[in-house]
Amino acid sequence: MEDNRQSEAVFVIFGSTGDLAKRKLFPSLYNLYVKGLLSNKFAVIGLGRREWNDETLRGVVQEALEESNQQLDKVDSFLTHFSYLSFDVTNKDSYKGLKQEIENKEKDFQLPGNRIFYMAMAPEFFGQIAQSIHNYGLKETNGWTRLVIEKPFGTDLQTAKVLNNEIREAFAEDEIYRIDHYLGKEMVQNIQVIRFANAMFAPLWNNRHIANVQITSSEKLGVEGRGGYYEKSGALRDMVQNHMLQMVSLLAMDVPLQLTTDEIRSEKIKVLRALRLITNDNIDDTVVRAQYDEGTINGQQVPSYVEEDNVDPQSHTETYVAAKLMIDNHVWAGVPFYIRTGKRMAVKSTKIVVEFKEMPLNLYAKEHKATGPNLLIIHIQPDEGITIVLNGKKIGSADTTPVHLEYRHDSEDRINTPEAYERLLYDCMMGDATNFAHWDEVSLSWSLVDAISNAWKESARKPVNYRAGTMGPKEADQLLAGENHAWWPVEEM
Repeated sequence: MEDNRQSEAVFVIFGSTGDLAKRKLFPSLYNLYVKGLLSNKFAVIGLGRREWNDETLRGVVQEALEESNQQLDKVDSFLTHFSYLSFDVTNKDSYKGLKQEIENKEKDFQLPGNRIFYMAMAPEFFGQIAQSIHNYGLKETNGWTRLVIEKPFGTDLQTAKVLNNEIREAFAEDEIYRIDHYLGKEMVQNIQVIRFANAMFAPLWNNRHIANVQITSSEKLGVEGRGGYYEKSGALRDMVQNHMLQMVSLLAMDVPLQLTTDEIRSEKIKVLRALRLITNDNIDDTVVRAQYDEGTINGQQVPSYVEEDNVDPQSHTETYVAAKLMIDNHVWAGVPFYIRTGKRMAVKSTKIVVEFKEMPLNLYAKEHKATGPNLLIIHIQPDEGITIVLNGKKIGSADTTPVHLEYRHDSEDRINTPEAYERLLYDCMMGDATNFAHWDEVSLSWSLVDAISNAWKESARKPVNYRAGTMGPKEADQLLAGENHAWWPVEEM
């Protein structure tokens, strides 16, 4: 077990009255507490604009734990660690009051001065808050200080740079923890183990043996009342810039020298640097931009995106993106990484399919109707596990048939749930930033996304449409057909 003294800290949650704190952070902290990974020496200070008091916050925390089906045998002692301050992020007196509250809690719980500042609020205040934390002496402590930031980190490369510069005036890069909840997922973290701890995969993980890699992240839900936010974001910024490109970098990274934060990040950054730039000249052959039309989900008729609340009826915002990404290095030259993500699709699923090349001379393909290539399927959600697809002999026949070797976690859909946040919060306490995004990763991701956005603007083309309840537009199929590839049907795997 890790040094438990690392968890002796004050957690300051900006935006403690919001949905993220209630659904994710409070249950995650409680899970750590129940498991003994969070000792009795900690304090949580909730901040918000509402005129709450300590008892109000504690009531909300208890309600959150009840709704998340927690075992509540330790809830009473857990709640004693919570306090609340009504807070104005623009008022220096609020920061002075917070400084006093932190020092009081450190004295009450005999804490060594470790402080985590968690931004669970509107991103436009991140830079101002970070600088105020520094300017009003909240970092003046004998322990460590860390800043945790939720996405979105900027809306393009330029705004991300401005935000990063503001934050870096107050916090060093190794004190900044940019959360991408996908990196807390069990099977996303398992990618490295599958690749680097198995002799059957490690030597095959290159362009000599892999034909293509497919990453699908599909949702049945629409914008669900978040039309105003989604109009500014779209699938490209909401999913591709962070989650999808993080998975690409994990799948394509070279073997690190050591399993340390710096070495793993270094290899991921090399992948992002090697991504072929998408321009107005090649965007039609590499990216599909689409928007859902009306259709049927679970037997219910659903409206088109432009009919959703708070959405411009003339909107060109994409709810679906598919892309062919090429990595121009010696390991992956010639191997397409296909990604697709969208809303109002046929299934809720996140899967990675690695398709291996056919053997140069496959006798069974000619004589006994071999059914297809070998596949490695990594199930991220709703199932979690691995499937290996081999060719085997069909019983009672000379022909071959696909054989599925499966390993599945006995689990529910846990994407963006307390379990992922629990792991990431614990990593933050331990000072392990491996599963958090470094600034270089953020900036390189924005460079690619900005190139796509700019090409769309230059071409002035509208997104194509796909019917709600399908797996996307036909144009996404054509993206692969040019390479004699096809999307593997995730709903059947």
